[in-house]
Amino acid sequence: MGKIYDQLSIEERVVIQVRLEMGVKPGVIAVGLGRPASTIWRELRRNGWVRPKTHPGRGRPLMAGGYRAQVAHQHAYVGKTRPRVVKRLQPGNPLWDHVVQYLKGGYSPEQIAGTLALVHPDTPSLRVSHETIYTAIYAMPRGELRKEVIGWLRFGHSKRRPRARGQDRRGQIPEMVSIHDRPPEIEERLIPGHWEGDLIKGAYNRSAVGTLVERTTLFTVLAKMDNPGAEAALSGFSHVLNRIEAQKRLSLTYDQGREMAAHQRLTQTTGVKVYFADPHSPWQRGINENTNGLLRQYLPKGTDLSGFTQDELDAIAWQLNTRPRKTMGYRCPAELFTPDAFDFKSHHAKLFALGT
Repeated sequence: MGKIYDQLSIEERVVIQVRLEMGVKPGVIAVGLGRPASTIWRELRRNGWVRPKTHPGRGRPLMAGGYRAQVAHQHAYVGKTRPRVVKRLQPGNPLWDHVVQYLKGGYSPEQIAGTLALVHPDTPSLRVSHETIYTAIYAMPRGELRKEVIGWLRFGHSKRRPRARGQDRRGQIPEMVSIHDRPPEIEERLIPGHWEGDLIKGAYNRSAVGTLVERTTLFTVLAKMDNPGAEAALSGFSHVLNRIEAQKRLSLTYDQGREMAAHQRLTQTTGVKVYFADPHSPWQRGINENTNGLLRQYLPKGTDLSGFTQDELDAIAWQLNTRPRKTMGYRCPAELFTPDAFDFKSHHAKLFALGT
């Protein structure tokens, strides 16, 4: 527990003034009041006290060095009730309006801070740290407005259940090529076209959505599937991969889920070479794992995912692809993956036009 400080009372300040008038030194006054000497010295410096001169010059010296107990107490009261620094971010000011617009657009406070620094580099009043955004939101008084604003945040994900140890009981996928046999250029993430894939499953594992994330640009693609089976995965992934130009669909790294049992046919229909991560090693596909966590904002656990159309999934993916990413210098995946089709300034202008 931190220290608790008692403010000087009006009675103590009167004692300080009287003893200064008697010529008592501040250190001795502190001992008499049972206060640290630093407390008395700070009190005197804040209130214009002038140290008495050994050889006074012309004119009458100031009584008590100019210290006045009543004035000092009034200054202390005003300083206690009024914040020393006006809050930069509070409901009603222009910065708050910008933050709210980005929150509604699904941005996290950290993404908002990075984006504002890029969009308004010459306007310090429209720049803020993500810590300040969180503080401003949670400092709001309880009520519907606070509840609504907090609802725009992306909350932490539930903890992972411990994975079973020992033998993998899922069965082997025929003709698997290990992740350890991937060419070096995939590992180094130098050129776009190498993807990581997975399924997001719905309630009771009866529905699923395929997720693909490009390793270099973090560009995300979602695939509608009729069920979590191998044939549905083949159809869904083939459909969305074939919409991408050939030079940007080169390889796919997947876990050893049985839905990828038809990986050889996927390669035949799309030209994408499939590599498989080690069992129980999600960190080998960390980009995809992180993206799946972000997608749960739109595809919550325990819901039926079969009702989403491909157009709706494309819209969700586009929201994610137009968010700035810290690892990309707060640039958007769409800006990096499709530079000719994505206009950064136009996107932000359109975002704010929707909120007006």
